[in-house]
Amino acid sequence: MSKPYNVLFICTQNSARSILAEAIVNTSGQGRFRAWSAGSRPSGSVNPHALALLNNLGIDTAFARSKSWHDFATEDAPKFDFVFTVCDQAALEPCPMWSGSPLSGNWNIPDPAVVTGTEAEIGLAFSDTFRLLQNRIHLFMNLPVESLDRISLQKRVDDIGKA
Repeated sequence: MSKPYNVLFICTQNSARSILAEAIVNTSGQGRFRAWSAGSRPSGSVNPHALALLNNLGIDTAFARSKSWHDFATEDAPKFDFVFTVCDQAALEPCPMWSGSPLSGNWNIPDPAVVTGTEAEIGLAFSDTFRLLQNRIHLFMNLPVESLDRISLQKRVDDIGKA
């Protein structure tokens, strides 16, 4: 492999799930994968519970900002090999055309930002989301991407989204 695989994670607001996924890939991609995140209707800010979780895990949050998927549909944007939605709502919206025909998948993850309750209960929801994303992302990053044809790779990506 000569260059890292570029991955885009999309969620509606780009404030929690997609931010967490971006952080997971960029801290564990080992130079093989590089990630970005975006939203179909970005909130303009990152959820403070997502930032607190990342900080508690020792992950630098300087990268974290809520941005539009249109920011990545320009000529000078990274060319993506993979585009994953991490919420069903964004998966149903008409998205920009990504150059290079990236492989895509829908990995719907429950939204921890809608959880109410004590700080501990909300924190647990964010931790559970992080763990679920981390498990799926690690399964994905351990696929033999270079040796799978596109149809086989798509099936494996889809299976990971159902895990």
